[in-house]
Parts: sequence; structure tokens; C-alpha cells
Amino acid sequence: LMLNFLKKKKIIPVVHMSGIIGNIGGLRNGITISSIENLLEKAFKIKNSAAVAILINSPGGSPVQSSLIYKRIKKLARAKKSKVIFFVEDVAASGGYYIACAGNEIYADENSIVGSIGVIYTSFGFDKLIKKYGIERRVFTTGKYKSILDSFQKQKLSDVKKLKSIQIEIFKNFKEVVLKSRGKKINKKNKNIFSGSFWAGKEAIKLGLVDGIGDLKTVMEKKFGEKLRYIPIKPKKSVSFTVRDILSRMRFLLRITFTPSSSIILFIIISY
Repeated sequence: LMLNFLKKKKIIPVVHMSGIIGNIGGLRNGITISSIENLLEKAFKIKNSAAVAILINSPGGSPVQSSLIYKRIKKLARAKKSKVIFFVEDVAASGGYYIACAGNEIYADENSIVGSIGVIYTSFGFDKLIKKYGIERRVFTTGKYKSILDSFQKQKLSDVKKLKSIQIEIFKNFKEVVLKSRGKKINKKNKNIFSGSFWAGKEAIKLGLVDGIGDLKTVMEKKFGEKLRYIPIKPKKSVSFTVRDILSRMRFLLRITFTPSSSIILFIIISY
């Protein structure tokens, strides 16, 4: 009994990622490599940790930021020889799932939404609207594609082909990350995995997208015992805003749209 009392608690650094991935502005900051890098470094610097736990709650966003964060986690884990375990909260879809693939294991709640592996671009076409009101669109460029996907001009087949080629390339990168991360766990026979669809927790297990159902403390206690010390890695709080910041955030609120997959996508941004 005395030996058990004196036994040190195992340390679990905990990083929380929540929100849209990318520099989105608005009333809340998105998840970017610049906003999360210091937190990740602090978590991996903690000595003698049993594992680094990362809680993720994101519907996706920027492919670039998703990739940079994924690579940073993998690099830190290799350097420190640390095990990384991800825990999905409400959602790890699209870019959110991309980042979760940096973990050795992924756990979710029964009701968590997981998947949406694909690339999306959304915009509006206003060419007929301005024609109706006699508005003439004038654009002057020095390059063939400089005004590509102009919402006030009629959609061009060449523009669509260009966009699709970029989407295919980005999707290929996403798919490679998932296959490399999940390895033999993933059900490669199921073609729906890479269809852009998404699933709740238990179905995601069958597809090999996650390893099991469980929350942070339940899973960690099963793996490392009940004597654990969780260390939340939190950013420094800042409440200072300039007038310019506030106006920028107000303008952003007028520029966003919600997609059926519950992702917030900027009009002119390709997103996971």
C-alpha cells in the first residue's frame, strides 16, 4: 500500500484544437500552424510523458494549414519518440480528420462525426443578375487565368478544368496521408471512404477510420492506469482588439456560408 501511495502519476499533456482550420478572421480565430505550433512544442517538451493527447473538434478548412499541422505533429512525435493519441469531440471531418491522422491512434464518441475525406470549392454566379440590371463587368488582366472563376462572368469550361485539376492533386495528397496513417486498419474495399461521405463513431470504427469509442480519461486510464496527471496546454489569453480588427471581423460575418456538410467555406477558398 505504501509503495502504491508513493508511486508517481504518469503525465499526459493535453492539447485542444477547436474550430475551422485556417486564418478565417471573424469573432473567433481559426486553427493555424502559427496559432497551434507553440502549444504543440510545449506538449512534446514535457519529459517522461506517457503519451501526448490531442482533442480535436473541427469540420475542416484550409488544406495547407491541415498539412502543416499534421507534419509538425509527426515531426515532434518522431523527435521526442512520443506516442500521440487523438480524441474526436463533435467532429473530425475533412481537414480535421487529416490532422487526426497524425496520431498513432484515434478515438471518438459514439455520436462523433468522422470522415468527409475530399476537397470542396464553393462560389456563386452573379452574371445573370448583373445582366438583368444592366450592369457591365469590366476586367483587365495580363494573364489568361488571372480572372479565373470570376463570379460576375459566365462560367468557363477551361476554368472548371483548371480548378478540377488542382482539386484532384490536393485530394491525392489527402488520400495518401489517410492510407499511410491508417495502414492495414482501413477498409480499402469500401470505396465510400474517399467519396466525401461521413459517419458516426461506430461506423467509423468498421471502416478503420478510428480505433475505438472512448473519451480522454476512460481510454488513458485503460492504457496507463488510474494514476495519471493531465497537463492542459493552453494559449495565453489576449483581449486586445483594434478598431480595424473589429471592422474586419464584422465584414467576415457577411462573407461566409454554411454547406450541407456543416463546414464554413469562404467564397473563394478551396477547402478540405
